Amino acid sequence: AESLADTAKERIILIKEINEKNCNFIFEDYYTSLIELLQAMAFKKGFNILNHLCLGYYLRDVLKREDLYILFDDLRYKRNSLTYYGNRMDYETAKQAIEKCKKIIKELASK
Repeated sequence: AESLADTAKERIILIKEINEKNCNFIFEDYYTSLIELLQAMAFKKGFNILNHLCLGYYLRDVLKREDLYILFDDLRYKRNSLTYYGNRMDYETAKQAIEKCKKIIKELASK
């Protein structure tokens, strides 16, 4: 679990300037860091959650954070659209998605 949390932190440190060419890739990095952080938290509590949908339910039902679940589920949908269907986000949408990732990561890191 600690290794996952460390990897999530290191991935964020490596992220550089966001621009129109790299915004989707940077979103993927932030989303991956968020997933790693959630998995690390779940492992520490004895949960072995390996899919993104159930990580959302962990946020909502175990951590009792409906507000973060709503943000996370939107991010999950955007990531799936990008990864599985090749639907790239425009720059502004990607920036907003990155900010949502940062918000959730910050909230979870304070726990």
